[in-house]
Formats: sequence, C-alpha cells, structure tokens
Amino acid sequence: MSANRFPVALAAAVLAMAAAPAACAAPARPAPPDGVRLLGERTLPWATTFQGTAVGGLSGLDHDPRTGRWVFVSDDRSEQDPARFYTADVEVRADGLGAWTLTGTHPFRRPDGATYPPISAGDGTTVDPEEIRFDPWSHDVWWTSEGERDPRSIDPSIRSAAPDGSFRAELPLPPNLVHRPDSGPRRNESLESLAFADGGSLVVHAVESALLQDGDPPTTEHGALSRITVQDRGGRVLSQHAYPVDPVFAESGGEPGDNGIAAVLDAGDRLLVLERAYVEGAGNSIRIYEADLRGSDDVKDVPSLRDAPVRPVHKRLLADLAQFDLGTVDNVEGLTWGPRLPTGERTLALVSDNNFSPTQTTRLIVLALR
Repeated sequence: MSANRFPVALAAAVLAMAAAPAACAAPARPAPPDGVRLLGERTLPWATTFQGTAVGGLSGLDHDPRTGRWVFVSDDRSEQDPARFYTADVEVRADGLGAWTLTGTHPFRRPDGATYPPISAGDGTTVDPEEIRFDPWSHDVWWTSEGERDPRSIDPSIRSAAPDGSFRAELPLPPNLVHRPDSGPRRNESLESLAFADGGSLVVHAVESALLQDGDPPTTEHGALSRITVQDRGGRVLSQHAYPVDPVFAESGGEPGDNGIAAVLDAGDRLLVLERAYVEGAGNSIRIYEADLRGSDDVKDVPSLRDAPVRPVHKRLLADLAQFDLGTVDNVEGLTWGPRLPTGERTLALVSDNNFSPTQTTRLIVLALR
C-alpha cells in the first residue's frame, strides 16, 4: 500500500493458514485448512432479552486484548430498542469454547445526548449499526452505520463513542461514499466493515459491493469490484483499492442471491476479508480471504471502476466455514481476533446476525490458528 504498509506482527499467524489439500475422491465435507481448527461455538436462544432489550441482529464484534473485554453491535435501527451495543465475557480455552455471557448494554447517542430514533421519525438521523471496534489508542469504540437510500437518503458513517455510548466524533468519509442519484453505495450494500491498522494510526473500511458507478453487483456469472479505503484518524484518504468480490455461489429459485464484504480485519501486512453470501434455497456461504493491498492500484481518484484498467487487490482463500462441522452456516457478519491460547495458537471469532428472525441463529464461532 505505497508508503503506508501494515505492520507484520500478525503475518506469521495468518500465513500458517493454507488451502485444503486436494483429495482423490470428493468428501462429504472438505477438510479444514491445515493449521486451523474449530475451537467451539455457542448459540443464544431465540427471543433472548438482556437488561430490557431484545438481543439479536449481532452483526459485528471485537475483543480488547488490553482488558479481555468483548463488544457486540446490534444492527437494530432503533425498531426493537434504541440502536445499541453489548459488552460480554467469553471463556476461550485451548480445549474449547466456554460460556458466552452478556454483561452490559449501551445505546449509541447523538451529539445532543439523545438516542437515535427509528426511520419512521423522519428526521434523517436514523442509524444502521453494522461494525464495532475498540480504539487501540483509548477505551472508546468506533462503529459504522450503513445509512439508507430509500425512502430517505441517509449517508453511511463512521463514528466513535465513549464506553457508555456517548457521542465522541465522526470520521469524514471519501466523497465517492456519499449517496447521490447515480453514484455512491447501493442500498443495504454499504459500510459493514471497519478495522484499525498500523497500531491504530490507520482506519480501514470497505463497502460491501460495487458502488453504483463501479458496475453491477455480483451474480452467478460474475463478481464485482468493491472499494477498500485507507484513511488516517483525521479522515484524510490515503488510498483506495479495488477488491474483487466473488460471484454468487449458486442459482436461486426466487430472489437473486448476493455476496459482499461483511468484515475486514488487520492481519499484519495484509487484511482478512470476510465475504458473506446468501442464496434463497441454498443458504449462506461464508469465506475468509487474505487480501494483499500491495501491488494494487490506488483508485481513490478513479471516478468509475466499470471499465477502468486497474490492478485489483490480490486475495487468497484461507477458510470456508463449510469446511467445519458447524451444522447450518448462518448469516455470519462479524470477524475479530480473540485471545492467544497457551498453545501459542491465535483465535479468530465470528458472530452471526439472526435478523431478528426465529428461523435464524445468533451464534458465536471461534477458530484456533497455528
């Protein structure tokens, strides 16, 4: 990434993940990648409530290695309860995953101290929380809102909050992420991801799929080019990179399927990228890629990627959740590093968003990486 390269502290842990070896006969379930094992999973029952709120829509999570605390963000747009996040304790052991216990909840607050209203309020301040990260330089949290295009245009945002949810600041975003009639993010395909890099001096985020001006979203016939943006903490755009999102993995018998970036994570001199796909009748496909921004073009000044001759980000498949004995792979949207184990392994935690639906699950999954 030109002069702004990610540190290499985590590279060894990531590079240990390799693609599954080819088999002579097609197994019922592909073997997990060498050096990666399923540590465990925990599911919250449907209709779980906590401190007077409906627990669901968990679309992002993070773990603070300084304190051991965990946070989970709900993508409730203040329709069930005010937009909020949860704190939790998660017992991660070398021999498995223990208890997942919620410990607190806090509503996000506007600069005036009020909670965010539902979209029906019509004042343009509705938020759609999607990702949450601990600030490596403070005890604050940063979070993304996907925004809305219809019926009222509300731009995506990245904001920071105090541990109690109080408003701290908002990060200026690149102009090409602003909603305009024929440009900017598509509806429900905007900012679902956020990561800190270079010790916290860089802010990295990606739109889920192609911007309106950059081409069509993925289909079974073709993928799409999303944009990964690197900014400093003041909002200056340092670079932007075209990321090739996979085609949709199966045909649908109903509505067309989709695929896009649900999370990004700092992994030393590279990123981990979580691609989440859904096809009616076929379910979800959840894949984790290693993405190397070095060698890709800086496209921050490229108006449209539709026919532009740009070098995209190079990516390599690290793990497909279909390779693990998880039963149903649901709508996984969150990804973070967990604690390091006494074995020397690094843990990788994922969470699924149940969309406040009784037919889906709120599930925490933890992998261990050599």
